[in-house]
Amino acid sequence: MSITPAQAPSIDDLRDIYKRRVPRMFYDYCETGSYSASTFIDNTEAFTKYKLRQRVARNISGRNLKTKMLGEEVAMPVALAPVGSTGMQHADGEILACRAAQKFGVPFTLSTMSVCSLEEVAKHVEKPFWFQLYVMNDRGFVKNLVQRAKDAKCSALVLTLDLQILGQRHKDIRNGLSTPPRITLPNLINMMTKPRWCLGMLGTKNRNFGNIMGHVKDVGNLADLSHWANHQFDQTLDWSSVEFIRKEWGGKLLLKGINDVEDAKIAAKLGSDGIIVSNHGGRQLDGAPATIDMLGPIVDAVGGSTDVYFDSGIRSGIDVLKAMALGAKGTFIGRAFVYGLGAAGEAGVTRSLEIIKSELDTTLALCGERDITKVGRHNLLMPPAPPFTIPEPQRKRK
Repeated sequence: MSITPAQAPSIDDLRDIYKRRVPRMFYDYCETGSYSASTFIDNTEAFTKYKLRQRVARNISGRNLKTKMLGEEVAMPVALAPVGSTGMQHADGEILACRAAQKFGVPFTLSTMSVCSLEEVAKHVEKPFWFQLYVMNDRGFVKNLVQRAKDAKCSALVLTLDLQILGQRHKDIRNGLSTPPRITLPNLINMMTKPRWCLGMLGTKNRNFGNIMGHVKDVGNLADLSHWANHQFDQTLDWSSVEFIRKEWGGKLLLKGINDVEDAKIAAKLGSDGIIVSNHGGRQLDGAPATIDMLGPIVDAVGGSTDVYFDSGIRSGIDVLKAMALGAKGTFIGRAFVYGLGAAGEAGVTRSLEIIKSELDTTLALCGERDITKVGRHNLLMPPAPPFTIPEPQRKRK
């Protein structure tokens, strides 16, 4: 017997419902990585190497999951990560996900490549949210986008550094992924099996990349938009570009896409408010290490000079606790909330957060802890792997 989203006991159960209710191209867009998808798979599997210490006969009453992320009070150390085309997973997806996050007491991050625009989301929610920025070749567009984020009262900017060029995602190419979907016979046949999704899309005006359409010269249709987007990611992006964005923004700034110790050191010296250890969910460099394996070395490398957050691979509250034990100040979930959104809209996102919070609370208790802010490496049984080192170049023999 199938269960409803409200009855789902795990994130995996929400994913199963999501798969049944959302068109194949958007499910595949979410549930895949680049090339062989080895990094996408490793992001989740690597968590199993990290073993928690089970402690008993300790007072675990009155537990606390509340903490701060970027100085903001949060109900638990979890934020909703920026996910492109969220409004194609469910009609008005960004608005619904933001509402759910704000009611739950956790941050929501809107993607540059969102379907609902900055202005549209701001109009439908009660509190400030965070905005994620891609740096484009068109710097005039970038400056305008930053100003629009200010006007929308966004309380933090998340600058993504690991998408100067797109990693190839085979399923997206096979499916002919586009926002909105192109009207082809295979797409029509598949969408006919998703009546709930279709009805939702018919009832909304938000079906294009809202932050781009109407804000870029000579982009008036889907073909123009696709061509513009595919050629706009700035391959000259460097650390001086980060400084340019920091000055344009002037507020709280997170640098996302750090998955290397040396990059983390550079990012920390720039004076950002934090870095996000991330490999773009395994959607960029295939063969890169799982982010959970890089979290500890990066935390050690920056030595408290900047806050370190974690992204890529979280599917449970247990994963959240392991990331916190390795030194993260907070975590970001992407796919986990998208499963809920596709399964049941705003209520589904709420359910995904409820699942993670319940698992986090139970795991905290079984580790013998009462306060999530006190979790640390003392909660891990042993190092799962040797410390990460960068191999020295071999010297030539004389």
